[in-house]
Amino acid sequence: MADLNLGPGSSSPNYVQSILDTDLYKLTMQQAVRRHFSDKPVIYKLIKRSKDRKFTRACVHAIEEAINGLEEMKLLDHELQWLKETCPYFQPDYLEYLTAFRFKPKEQIILRFVPQLEEGGGSDHEEVGNIEMEISGLWSEVILYETPIMAIVSEAYFVHVDKDWTMDGQEEFAYQKGREMFKGGVHLSELGTRRRRSYAVQDAVINGLVRADMGRPEGVKGQLTGTSNVHLAQKHKLKPVGAIAHEWTMAVGAIYGVEKANMEALELWEQVYPTHPSNEHHFALSDTYTSEAFFKVSQFSLHNIVSVESTKPLKLEQEVAQTPGLLTRWRGVRQDSGDPFKFIGLAKRGYEGMGIDPKEKYVMFSDALDTEKCLALKKACDEAEIPVVFGMGTFLTNDFKSKASGETNKPFFIVIKVDSVDGLGCVKISDNVTKSTGPKELVEETMRKFGIPLP
Repeated sequence: MADLNLGPGSSSPNYVQSILDTDLYKLTMQQAVRRHFSDKPVIYKLIKRSKDRKFTRACVHAIEEAINGLEEMKLLDHELQWLKETCPYFQPDYLEYLTAFRFKPKEQIILRFVPQLEEGGGSDHEEVGNIEMEISGLWSEVILYETPIMAIVSEAYFVHVDKDWTMDGQEEFAYQKGREMFKGGVHLSELGTRRRRSYAVQDAVINGLVRADMGRPEGVKGQLTGTSNVHLAQKHKLKPVGAIAHEWTMAVGAIYGVEKANMEALELWEQVYPTHPSNEHHFALSDTYTSEAFFKVSQFSLHNIVSVESTKPLKLEQEVAQTPGLLTRWRGVRQDSGDPFKFIGLAKRGYEGMGIDPKEKYVMFSDALDTEKCLALKKACDEAEIPVVFGMGTFLTNDFKSKASGETNKPFFIVIKVDSVDGLGCVKISDNVTKSTGPKELVEETMRKFGIPLP
């Protein structure tokens, strides 16, 4: 294995260390896709949310090299054995498929550098611009690209463009964060792969969190519950954690219709991962078409939900209110957009409206968390008597200061979203509708279907 990238200025870093250097939910979804949608082609597109950030040609070349290098990745024997021992939910036929799996980036990925003229630029200035990326192929094959490519783009940017940072002290920084959160009763999973500043940073962060967890004083109830990075879970002897992502519901919505998508997605998931006492893979994402649409019960103004063609309420074949047994079996819901404090009341009333005791269900928070917000949300959930867990990413693996000014050196925010499946457009609305993704006309049609005001 090549030497790890230790910070800005390193040469030829090995951005991705293993085929398992990815989020667990990409593997669990791949197994589910193979079960239900093995013949469906998809297209993913990269969306750059950090509008002020630009790439250099050298950076884009490094990204291209690293992505092409994924074709050398394969599941190693010791990794296969570890998956068999650690992840019993992976069936033998899937592990056989994963063992034979190879990335084919030169066939499945189009990467373009789009130069931009900058004011005052001349022949002495390095050319900068944006990138466009499209990933296409069978869903069962290309589903694994998202996490490693996001990690590659982020690390390449901070190696070749923004070098005003150092990873000195990152392990201790993570240790102090973990110590404070565990003291406050926070149950925390590390989810930082996709936006990590580098592999070495994430590795150091997990070292710090493990130290904080192992050094918890007696009586401290918070703890480290695992990491979403499968490779680092194996390395640090942690539990790999993760369940389901928006792309699952988005694609199901494109195939079956958005009106049925939330419940259809959960039922299809259960066919691959039956519910059981721990329900570790059963946290439902509520915000694909907004959380109020997910909790469709009388408390949330069902009469305001109208179709495009009619002013009458949609006749949903599978409303949450009509299938309380489904959510009774699921461990809880994950909040990933919007106001997390308002979500506590929404989830509690939603469960109560279905005759489910909120004290028996978890809320997981995973959106834009930091130490202060986690502690405040833990207190609010305790007061509401609803169990809570947390998944934290960017604040752990991309929290830096500028070497020059001491000010915050911001992360690089990109997403890779499924754009279409089987030629049908995919939409995500979320509880922050300004971040909706998908074809504009389809986004607006979906919002009208659910009675969501257009921004």
